[in-house]
Amino acid sequence: MVEFGTGYRMPMDREYGHTEIAHHRDEATPNNKSTNDIGVGIKDIGFSLGLGPVPNVPAIGAKLRAGSKTAELTFMGAGKGSGQQQTPEYYGKMQRQALSELRKANEVNFTTHASVGIQGLAGMDQSGNFSKANKNFSVQEIKRAIDFAADVAAGGPVVLHTGEFQRPIVDANWNRKGDYAGKFRMFEGEEEAASYRVVDNRSGAVMQEARKSRKVAKPVWNTAETGKEYYDGGVKKVAKGEYDERGRIIYLDYDNKRINDERRVPKYNPEEGKFEVTQMGWEDLEKEAKQMTMRAKEEYKEWINAGRPDIEKLPEGHKLKEKFKESYWVRFFNNEVKENEIEVKPEEAYIISTLETNAATSRGYAIYYSGNFQGMIDQKRQIQEALEKAKDANEAEKMQLRNAMKEVDRQISYARESSASQWAQAKEAEETIRHVQSAETYALKESYDAYAQAGMHAWEQTRKLGKKAEKPIAIAMENLFPESYGAHPDEIINLVENSRKAMARKLMERGKISEEEARKTASKHIVATIDTGHMNMWKKYWVGDNKKTIEQNDEDFKKWMVGKMGEMAKKGIVGHIHLVDNYGYQDDHLAPGEGNAPVREMIKVLKENGYKGEMIFEPGADWTTDVSGFHGVMKTWRYFGSPVYGAGSGPGISGKSWGNVGYSHFGSNQPPYFVFGGYSPSEEWTLWSGVPLE
Repeated sequence: MVEFGTGYRMPMDREYGHTEIAHHRDEATPNNKSTNDIGVGIKDIGFSLGLGPVPNVPAIGAKLRAGSKTAELTFMGAGKGSGQQQTPEYYGKMQRQALSELRKANEVNFTTHASVGIQGLAGMDQSGNFSKANKNFSVQEIKRAIDFAADVAAGGPVVLHTGEFQRPIVDANWNRKGDYAGKFRMFEGEEEAASYRVVDNRSGAVMQEARKSRKVAKPVWNTAETGKEYYDGGVKKVAKGEYDERGRIIYLDYDNKRINDERRVPKYNPEEGKFEVTQMGWEDLEKEAKQMTMRAKEEYKEWINAGRPDIEKLPEGHKLKEKFKESYWVRFFNNEVKENEIEVKPEEAYIISTLETNAATSRGYAIYYSGNFQGMIDQKRQIQEALEKAKDANEAEKMQLRNAMKEVDRQISYARESSASQWAQAKEAEETIRHVQSAETYALKESYDAYAQAGMHAWEQTRKLGKKAEKPIAIAMENLFPESYGAHPDEIINLVENSRKAMARKLMERGKISEEEARKTASKHIVATIDTGHMNMWKKYWVGDNKKTIEQNDEDFKKWMVGKMGEMAKKGIVGHIHLVDNYGYQDDHLAPGEGNAPVREMIKVLKENGYKGEMIFEPGADWTTDVSGFHGVMKTWRYFGSPVYGAGSGPGISGKSWGNVGYSHFGSNQPPYFVFGGYSPSEEWTLWSGVPLE
């Protein structure tokens, strides 16, 4: 590591004994600390290295000599690596030992960035389907990065990208409440055009995409009417409306008896001689989803009151097994679910309503095909009896009876096959309803589990290191791009907190450990990486106030960013920082201060809340647009008011800022300190002492 301000100026230096004029890029001097009031110095800021573009141990060592206390080793590849896309397994025992020794010899710290090709741990593929295989592949990528961190860095954060699934912005929970409700929108008209994926939770495959702009047809159900009598459990009641005192819709059969939602029947219009049908819009589906949620909670309470039975372990024929297994809401019947967490979403109601219609259609056809089945059986028996009595009849009569028998057999076969297949389709639709789940609900459950698995591996490797561990290994999930879940501050908070809960449960299942200790352990090994540049990309979706100026709206957005950083810090989820800037559109990795993100203000509020973790600058654009990528690091140092000082404090010697060094010795044209060429005297005839002959 390079150390500055150590007294390397001497009397032969041009500036010795003179007051120098400040460089045009200076922002701070030794006597001006106004920009360094947040307590961030050169030693606090590291930089990232992409392993592949930086190909081997000597190249990593060369990058360290430029001067930085911390370096983040970033893996560009996933799965099978290649020269430009290296993975942790590209580095064997010798290389890992060399990197570890390099770290110790140079007194630097390493942090680790798992494959940039992994986005989220829910297991989503490019088609939007979720699979256990994809989930397992992603978890394995994180685990081998954790192993690398244990061998090379002796602990520290292992950064991994979030991005669990795509979701609309306008309808997100955090965009519908609070001081900033409605402040984000992906595009004009997103409110009407948003779509939501629904999956089959048996496989994770997408069943259908529910679109807010598309209506779904369904029967108008037969319900109670104001002032009319109906029977509820044998008790005669008078309806005050369509809803009961709990807010549940009162569904009736054709005998005015109350029935369960699952057995509701369509309303018949005697005047038109047909059953009524309607088109459900999104608002109708929201109401339907609310009714389904209430019904699910009712059945959940019944399951609780029954002693929380494990339905799969109940013997066949057990009344509780049949009752709960046939429920549409069986997915909520497990000990990890709490009543306040039960929610049926509108997109789920969209698919369930469609499947209910399909099931009803199949049941109708099944009944139709089997309606005269017994009559056909009786008719066949009669023909058989007639054939037995017609032994002495002529051949023509016998042929007629045999043809009649064939026709009846054909009808019986047709009715049997048709009715049975329709009943099977109805049962299949009902079974599918039990496994309908929104992609969000399914993905988050998978993500919590996967992050908990990775957190457990980090804990195990930390224990394995023992006293050699300089810091606990922690998975540090990074807020990625606004289009995917995990980018918004509220989403990353949710991911971290619920993954910690899942890890705590795994710890308690594994051994004798208290709930409090399990929570503390999980909080050490699961944290968040907040990327200031990714956070600033929300600016392109910010809905400004038309009554305000551009500057005022920009200030409002910056206030939101700084406020959210403070909120995350107070909740104790922030364990790592990426210092990046941009103009709020794309992730082009400018140095802090070169874009419009309030990076300094965000770090200030973070430090005020006791943050002591690493801060890593990720070079990007500077590799192309500046002298070198490392100039981005120097810009970051300067942005945080950490200049290079001259030697001593004697009179007449002023401090030298990093601007002088950064753009003088490394690229600027400054007059040389010595004569050369034709101005230099000939050294052909000189003594060994260097004294001229004359």
